[in-house]
Amino acid sequence: MNGMTRRVVIGTAAVSMALSIAACGKAGDGGSDNGGGDGKTIGLLLPENKTTRYETFDRPIIEAKIKALCSDCEVKYNNAAQDTETQKKQFDALVTQGVKVIILDSVDYKATKSWVQQAEKKGVKVVAYDRLAEGPISAYVSYDNEKIGRLQGEGLVKALGAKAKEANVVMINGSPTDPNAPLFKKGAHSVLDTEVKKVVYEQDIPDWSPDEANKKMGAAIDSLGKDGFQGVYSANDGMAGGIITALSKQGIKVPVGGQDAELAGLQRILKGDQAFTIYKQIKPEAETTAEIAVALLKGKTIEPFTPAKVTSLTGEFKDIPARLYDAQVVTKENIASTIVADGVYKAAEICTAEYQALCTAAGIK
Repeated sequence: MNGMTRRVVIGTAAVSMALSIAACGKAGDGGSDNGGGDGKTIGLLLPENKTTRYETFDRPIIEAKIKALCSDCEVKYNNAAQDTETQKKQFDALVTQGVKVIILDSVDYKATKSWVQQAEKKGVKVVAYDRLAEGPISAYVSYDNEKIGRLQGEGLVKALGAKAKEANVVMINGSPTDPNAPLFKKGAHSVLDTEVKKVVYEQDIPDWSPDEANKKMGAAIDSLGKDGFQGVYSANDGMAGGIITALSKQGIKVPVGGQDAELAGLQRILKGDQAFTIYKQIKPEAETTAEIAVALLKGKTIEPFTPAKVTSLTGEFKDIPARLYDAQVVTKENIASTIVADGVYKAAEICTAEYQALCTAAGIK
């Protein structure tokens, strides 16, 4: 059963409201930066900016929700640009400044164990956002990532149609330092290993790099030949873009899946270059995280927000309070009833001049 509300509106009000947050609560407002922690500051650390979702949606939604729940709270934000050492410095700086609650979307989940342990000793609560970090985490909000992998596998099998059982498939997986990547891979394998002939080439891509995905797809074509595979699993839309460029260069047309419902991915779906994407409603995930962070800051229970319990990927940390949301496959047929209806992107943003006729054909208005 999908526990999410279907209608999600990500408006410009949320974005504009978010932009004013970082400006308030600086030194000089009563000594909030004295290192002791004033109970009014929440740290927000996001992992990278290659994937468009983080700066476009996650950050402004989290900041706006925190502000709505706690008008005098300040959000101290940093993006690690995919660098673990940078994120460690950002994390340590927040702890030194006396920040008592940190929302952490980790670059490298294994690296965070010692950070979170040190923070816990100082009474700092860490909320793992989107990716489950190692350590004594206070709460975790994400998706059922193995299920997302299954949805990706099922989406590719459906795109292959009657040829699926005889199809060879290339798998381009996500970053080895992202704890979600092995879950996507495991879920996808659970479908593809039984529903297609064979996975004939497979690579993990550091940093989810579209350029690296492009190179690996080129290597796969060189190794297998143009007719050596009938479909490509791509762990996200950004890499799917690089993969499709490599395929097009060689004149190859096969189904390619993705994830994240990025604008460019949706346009490729309309054009027929990409078969599907996975739509994860970011607003409920982001707003629940904000609610948990504010509750922890105020010393309130987070039980209403965390109906599940999870164990860290190493198995060391158990019974972490969690909320895991569902996702769905998006194809040309349901962009209008999902992405556009939920206000993730307006029809006008998707349907630029180049895509106008394709949008009309797909019922996007």
